[in-house]
Amino acid sequence: MVSDTTFDPHGVVPPLVTPLDENGEVDRRSLERLLAFQLDAGVDGVFVGGSSGEIALLDTAQRKALLEVTVGAVAGAVPVLAGAVDTGTRRVAEHARQAAALGADAVVVTAPFYVEPHPAEVVTHFRHVHAAVDVPVVAYDIPSAVRTRLTPDIVTELAESKFVVALKDSSGDLATFREILRSTDLPALTGSELLADTAMTLGAAGLVPGLGNVDPHGYVRLYRAARDGDFAAAKAEQDRLAGLFRIVSVADLRRIGFTAGALGSFKAALAWRGVIDHAATNVPLHPLDDVELGVIASILTEAGLDRAG
Repeated sequence: MVSDTTFDPHGVVPPLVTPLDENGEVDRRSLERLLAFQLDAGVDGVFVGGSSGEIALLDTAQRKALLEVTVGAVAGAVPVLAGAVDTGTRRVAEHARQAAALGADAVVVTAPFYVEPHPAEVVTHFRHVHAAVDVPVVAYDIPSAVRTRLTPDIVTELAESKFVVALKDSSGDLATFREILRSTDLPALTGSELLADTAMTLGAAGLVPGLGNVDPHGYVRLYRAARDGDFAAAKAEQDRLAGLFRIVSVADLRRIGFTAGALGSFKAALAWRGVIDHAATNVPLHPLDDVELGVIASILTEAGLDRAG
């Protein structure tokens, strides 16, 4: 098992969707194909049980199946990061221990939510989670979901205390991201689909884009170009991916919510590409309709992606 000193988060680490079958259970064969698809693209890790993986909607059996299949299919080829996301510290520590026991190489943890924690309480949260597991902890800043920012001061304290080994930044705030990179040596990975190339120029250690489910090859090309200093190639790839990202805006928000539309579009695109069998999302999220699916197919074709079969 990796330790805090040997874990090196970098490169492209897509936050994978959780394929479901007609009964709402984890579709193990589709998940295996999704993992093979990612490994074939050359990703540097996989992150399961994140926001793109519907972590807030998974039950205990789904979380267990998700990790069992992932750890078995990856078979040590790349690190497996697992979300341990819940409202409070004791629940998060429990999820983190379960993930570690199932073979996760690291756990990804947000600030507590539902409560409104003081910055000192956020640090206490991470201190307890770190003490509860023998795998590295990655801090996850996603204020759109948890309503609490991991500010530069908090991140610096977490890094100096060695409670976390990396940051996944999904704040969309590049100014703060830059300040964190300036004030600490903590590896920071961006969750932005649209500003991945810019984050790399600032010194991001890697990319964790939800759209990487659909086009991991594109993000691997972008990351490697930026890593090698070819920012013109990285920008060109980013521009193409920006066009592809339009799939998250296809859903009619008068009928379903943004999350259902965005995650549904990732799954619909993967089903169209033949990677997974079904585009189903967990209850209570509603599905995309046939018109929306047709628009997504057009965007995928425009972006130069192939349809399986």
